[in-house]
Amino acid sequence: PDVTKPWTPPVAPATSLSMSDIDLDARGLLCPLPVMKLRKRLQPVAAGTEFRMLADDEMARIDVPHFCAEQGHTLVETVEQDGAQLYVVRKGAVDWARD
Repeated sequence: PDVTKPWTPPVAPATSLSMSDIDLDARGLLCPLPVMKLRKRLQPVAAGTEFRMLADDEMARIDVPHFCAEQGHTLVETVEQDGAQLYVVRKGAVDWARD
């Protein structure tokens, strides 16, 4: 091993996140509410900020990736967690909702 680099602990997998790590709990909301709430919560944050949303609506599997692609955000990962999907979205540089 390279002893010149400091040791860093491994990152916990997304499935071990607690509710305090979730930025938006959209469980129980139906299409299009999870994406509408995600859009609203992303507006005030800086570009590059990662945002975590938990949703259990099956349409979110289609809506969230589409929203990210259309609005210039990056869908970093989607993880199954407790019967829902955890979406990690990185805000893009352009906020189309305000232009």
